[in-house]
Amino acid sequence: MANNNSNQLVTPQARAALDQMKYEVAQELGIQFSRDGYHGDMLTKDTGRIGGNITRRLVQIAEQQLAGQASQAGRF
Repeated sequence: MANNNSNQLVTPQARAALDQMKYEVAQELGIQFSRDGYHGDMLTKDTGRIGGNITRRLVQIAEQQLAGQASQAGRF
């Protein structure tokens, strides 16, 4: 079966940062990952909470970067 994953990273180096963010968010939410790397027994509710919080953080980061660019553009 072909891999039709549409979630390809534009910048492959971002994978480590996203993984780190995943573990940080899970820890903040009190969600434990298994030590062996298998996450198939996690509740859908928990994975959704992790993903939702990651998305919220990424949007905040993008908004901050855009606000910084807008303020720099106003200086010229």
